[in-house]
Amino acid sequence: MNWRSKFIFPYVMALMGCVLESPTQGQDRHLITDCNAVGDGATLNTKAIQSAIDRCAATGGGLVVVPRGVFLTGALFFKPGVNLRVEQHGVLKGTTNQADYPPIYTRWEGIERYWTSALLNFVSMTNVEVSGEGMIDGSGEAWPNRFRRGAESNSTTVAAMEPAPGARAIFPTALPPTTAKLSFAPAPGTLPMVNAAGVALPGRGLGRPRTLVFQNCRAVRVSGLHFKNEASWCVVFIYCEDALAENLTVRAEHTIPSSDGIDIDSCRQVRVTGCDIDCNDDCISLKSGKDEDGLRVNRPCEEIVIEKTRFAYGHGGAAMGSETSGGIRNVEVHDCVAEAGNLAPIRFKSQPSRGGVVENITYRNLELRGTRHAFEFNLEWRMVPPLAPPAKVLPVVRNVRMINVFGTVNSAGIIHGLRDSPIRGLTFENCHLTARRGLRAENVTNVDYSGLHLEVKEGEPVITRTTADGRE
Repeated sequence: MNWRSKFIFPYVMALMGCVLESPTQGQDRHLITDCNAVGDGATLNTKAIQSAIDRCAATGGGLVVVPRGVFLTGALFFKPGVNLRVEQHGVLKGTTNQADYPPIYTRWEGIERYWTSALLNFVSMTNVEVSGEGMIDGSGEAWPNRFRRGAESNSTTVAAMEPAPGARAIFPTALPPTTAKLSFAPAPGTLPMVNAAGVALPGRGLGRPRTLVFQNCRAVRVSGLHFKNEASWCVVFIYCEDALAENLTVRAEHTIPSSDGIDIDSCRQVRVTGCDIDCNDDCISLKSGKDEDGLRVNRPCEEIVIEKTRFAYGHGGAAMGSETSGGIRNVEVHDCVAEAGNLAPIRFKSQPSRGGVVENITYRNLELRGTRHAFEFNLEWRMVPPLAPPAKVLPVVRNVRMINVFGTVNSAGIIHGLRDSPIRGLTFENCHLTARRGLRAENVTNVDYSGLHLEVKEGEPVITRTTADGRE
């Protein structure tokens, strides 16, 4: 039995069975307007909507419903047994006030830390559904400093302590913050320099909020919704298991930085199907922790299926990394389309400091319609100082199959491994591409190009660069 049969297909069949019955069917409905929420696009409804969530939880759970109207709100925190439905012509619209998103203990860019809460927060919940035909608008086009990558709020600073103290000097030893429960920062105006594990934190402030975050959740379904202008990452799964994202539409202005469509971070058994994504970063990104803290957590992203999805404008289609420290494995991306404006539908990125093994990845039946590149493998991606030192074991990318990838591209792209950790075990099967320029490969070994058919207008179809030890 190969890895796809062993890991992916049984899990997909299980998911297909579980989606036949929605956990919200027959649940009590709690209209947010019954708690005095006003859908005029101007009234701040955070307290009213949170009251509806709390009332729903107190009465045994049910369905919080957003009816027709535009309901302005800050961060909302859901409780066990409470699901969300945004009905057609209903809009949840995020504010652009940093104070409306109190920092919580979460994982951001591969590091556990206090960070800006999301617009919609689901932490440690089981059997949860977010659905509807309505819209969730992150107001990302209106956030301050949105044109600068990594721009941070001036309202919150990291405590100026030199040198960085140990975790016990900052966090209570009995009950340190954890990602397994909803933990608010005790002093939102002054954040610590280290996380609860004592790992030093980068940055000196808080960033824009993500739109919808499921953290430590199990049996999750998010379906049917339209997402607009996420201020940061849009739909995010962190440490989740058995999750389904289906029939979602994501549209973000191309001026909003870090506006990933879907992020799957150290999760197990996730299926993305029938989605349509246009954003200003990776359409879908699989992650598993970053550098020292990611290696400490050491939790892989595994058994993932991405299918029947459209990758429009974006930096990547289905990207692996750059946070790879816990490993990414057993992934199948199939029957998808990538449009012109997408940088690289098949994308792998990491850095020497990350470590982690990315393996057993298959891209099958992908149509490329004028994308900039077909493939981008780069284990020295975005090497911008200050750089963390290389991991004791460098990142590894191996056993990747590209099957029936076809269409037109500007260039076939690049495959760039590390001298001391070449990319290995790549296989092309029945891939037919028309390109202006061919494929450049550096620090790779055991690559089967026999199934890659490139028609190029300039230069050679494949240019390989041999490493110092003779490997190709």
